[in-house]
Formats: sequence, C-alpha cells, structure tokens
Amino acid sequence: MHPGIVGRATIRWRGGERRPVIDSVAEEVPVAMLYNGTPFSVMMTTPSDLEDFALGFSMSERLIQHASEFLGVEIRPCIEGIELYMRVSSTAPAASLSAAAARLLPGRSGCGLCGARQLEDVMRMTPPIESPSTFPVASLRLALASLGGMQPMNAIAGSTHAAAWVEPDGQISLVREDVGRHNALDKLAGAMRRQSLSTDAGLLLISSRASYEMVSKAAHAGMAVVAAVSAPTALAIDLAKAAGICLVGFARHDGFNVYSHPERLLGFEADNRIY
Repeated sequence: MHPGIVGRATIRWRGGERRPVIDSVAEEVPVAMLYNGTPFSVMMTTPSDLEDFALGFSMSERLIQHASEFLGVEIRPCIEGIELYMRVSSTAPAASLSAAAARLLPGRSGCGLCGARQLEDVMRMTPPIESPSTFPVASLRLALASLGGMQPMNAIAGSTHAAAWVEPDGQISLVREDVGRHNALDKLAGAMRRQSLSTDAGLLLISSRASYEMVSKAAHAGMAVVAAVSAPTALAIDLAKAAGICLVGFARHDGFNVYSHPERLLGFEADNRIY
C-alpha cells in the first residue's frame, strides 16, 4: 500500500446491498517538531515525505534563515505518533527556542497557524518578491489537466490535498500530498530545496483553497504565481497584491479568476485591470 495510506474495515452500501470491505484511507498522525531537543509544535500530518516536511516547515515558520542552517532530521516513531528530531546550526532562530516560544495547541491538519500565541506571530508580512516571474495561461491549462493523475494518495483515499510545482511549459515537475493543505505546501517547498529546484520561474498549483497562510508560505518561498483549484480568502488576496504574487482562484481548464497582478499571466488578454 502507498505510504501514508492504511486499511480500515467498513461496510459498503451499493445498489441496495451491503458488504464488508477494507477501505483505503489517508493517515493523520501527530508529528512532534523538535529543534535541537526543544519542542516547538505538534502537527497533524500524513506521515510521508517527512524529510521534505521538516525542511519546508522550518523555512516557512522562519525557524531557519537559510537551508544551510538545517543540519539534518531524525525520524523517531513512537507509540503516540512520530517525532522529527531536527538539528540546526547555532545561528538559526530555532537554536534559541524556549518553552515560551512553543505553540500552545497542536497544528491540526486544516490549520497550520493553530497555537500561535500572539497576533504578530500570525500576521507576518512577507517582503515583496524581488523578481516576479510570468506564466503562460496555456501552460496552466495543461497542468490542470494532468494534476489529477499525479495525486496517487488522493486517487486511493480521496482525502488529501496536493501542492505541485509547474514548469513554464506546463509540465508538473514535483507534487507532494497531505491531509493538510499547508503541510502539502511545506513538503513541496522542502522537496524543491532538497533537490535544488528553483522557484524563479514556474507556478504553484494547489488543489485546495488559497488561504492567507498558503499565500504567505508561497511568498516566503519566492513563488510569484499561485493557482488554486478552489477559492481565495480576502486576506489572501490582499497579501498577494502586496507581495507581488499573481493569485488565481477557481482554476479550471475552461476558466479561472485572477485576483491580483494579472500582468503575470501571459496570454491573458483583454482588460486586465483589477478594480
């Protein structure tokens, strides 16, 4: 069975008949994040691609300033869940964590900001992307047509989100899945950094809604064009405008909405003004 997928007994009702079957479902496991032995948070996560998640989470939470400060991670399964024991250099912000810095609540699969103690911990404005790239509309349509076939966990269990990196020619070069949309994006960002893939040109395609948190993580990773299959939030749109991100929502093969910086979409003619 695919990593992150397990079997659970259920009774299936079809055509007026019932029968017992083993259903394939996505795992949701408590994953404790520790930095040099100091606990920071517990995230509810699908236990796959955890090395990518450890690095991506550390970057998006500003616990390391550069990938070079991330020295490694040890995955420690335990009875209650999984511990990610991460080692960071002495210059990393995570090296000076204290009990007061730890999150009060676990990060649920639908909420990556749960447990933040202060408003400024949540509303972290990101500097504008310095060299925002453009992306062809035709390539977005091509990526949308192929995304479903590159989500093996969702095809099996039907309950995971995907974050995909799309090259300018429309080819999807990397996909990560998780029950939490923010976890999927952290995994993607970590995998791209581990594989030395640049975010200078390309598009982030997400199978979920575009919340403030998702746009914030994209901005921090330097992703200048973001397309979401579902809707954005008002705060996500405001952040995208400020960060220089082209934010696309309700992305479908036959249409989409552009909420900010339409000039980043090549081939998106007509009146591009956002009122």
